[in-house]
Amino acid sequence: MSSSADSTTEVRESRRPGSSRIGTGVCAVVLALATLVTGYVVLTAFMVEPDGPWDRQAVTNSHVAAGVGLAFCSVMALLTWVFVTAEWLRRWWYAVPAVLALAALLRLTLLGPDL
Repeated sequence: MSSSADSTTEVRESRRPGSSRIGTGVCAVVLALATLVTGYVVLTAFMVEPDGPWDRQAVTNSHVAAGVGLAFCSVMALLTWVFVTAEWLRRWWYAVPAVLALAALLRLTLLGPDL
């Protein structure tokens, strides 16, 4: 039993603590920038409202922005999965793309603009 405990201790000691902090910081900055871009696209989807029953272009623009926001959320979720798997970030980072994806889905379905 002590040999397995010693081997895990050796693995942990071989990692440099500074490199883990740098990796965490870089991953957090990358996801924060991705969140800003995705949040802007989803917010744009919510801000587009038709001027009247003739304004189908506004409805199309809202749906396109929500779809692009959903695609960005998928990319963010994949990046988050990579960063969490590498143990640079914690699991709560999954909540960020999930909330933005939920907002985009709501705009596409229940909260879509009406003509």
